[in-house]
Amino acid sequence: MATGLSSTIANSILNSLCRATSWTAPTAFYVKLHLGDPGASGASNAATETTRKAITFSAASGGAITNSAGVSWTSYPATETVSHVSFWDASSAGNFLGSDALNSSVSAVTGNTLTLAAGDLDLTLTVAA
Repeated sequence: MATGLSSTIANSILNSLCRATSWTAPTAFYVKLHLGDPGASGASNAATETTRKAITFSAASGGAITNSAGVSWTSYPATETVSHVSFWDASSAGNFLGSDALNSSVSAVTGNTLTLAAGDLDLTLTVAA
């Protein structure tokens, strides 16, 4: 399984771009932690910590965008290694937007705070050079 945009989001963007159909972009963006690839629906390999955190981004440039502020989970409930994230349009339920692998896995320790610093989450679309 590969990470990336959900098929629903990819199809919506392509239909909007190529077929002039309306697409309503998410009004919020949340990140959830995973211990492996989240899969096509974002439901696989969830971390013990299941709280989705709101995330903000800096302006996109060159087909890439990155988080503009750190995101933290306090009093982490387990010791485990987080390697992937999934993205959602709501803090619970909502729609799966996509997923990504972290550049480096992050070790979470029971009771500690796990933080993904500003600039740790990068989303990229391939652009013509």
